[in-house]
Amino acid sequence: MIQKNIAKAKLGDQVAFTFLLDFFWNEVYGFMLKRTENETDAEDIVIETFAKAFDKIATYNPEFGFNTWLIAIAKNVHIDMLRKKKTSLFIDITEEDEHQAYSVVDDSNSAEDELIIEQNLAQLLQYIKQLKPAYQEVIQMRYFQEMTYQEMAESLEEPLNNIKIKLLRSKKLLSEIITSSEKKKSK
Repeated sequence: MIQKNIAKAKLGDQVAFTFLLDFFWNEVYGFMLKRTENETDAEDIVIETFAKAFDKIATYNPEFGFNTWLIAIAKNVHIDMLRKKKTSLFIDITEEDEHQAYSVVDDSNSAEDELIIEQNLAQLLQYIKQLKPAYQEVIQMRYFQEMTYQEMAESLEEPLNNIKIKLLRSKKLLSEIITSSEKKKSK
């Protein structure tokens, strides 16, 4: 049954992807929850894991367990996340930066800061508006309202797995929109 769905997923069958996500979600989530001890991080890692797995499903070797393959991907996603957190914590500060930081009297954003923040947010919102309304909604709920998957499921009156899949797809589509827009800008 699993191998049959993996074969279908390799051909792009969305129903097979959904089956695999439903079947393996709890195992991968449970594993990551033990490692991270943080529900939000575990959920984000598992979503990213399935996104990467589905992108690379053609490379899956059936000689190994699919769950083992997913766990290996999850471990790598977790390591990447830890690296990003670590590098953001240890940013080199020059003496000049430190002097400027101490000489700042008012810590509120300058007019320029506000403009940059608004432009970045406005650009992101423009990208989000290119998604279908259902995808816009889950992005809004997860990242702007910071709702949990369970809260989203209750609010939308949809099964939890539908929310997970919708968010997975919307993140992937949003990433594609941003990447394609950035490529157009650099030309």
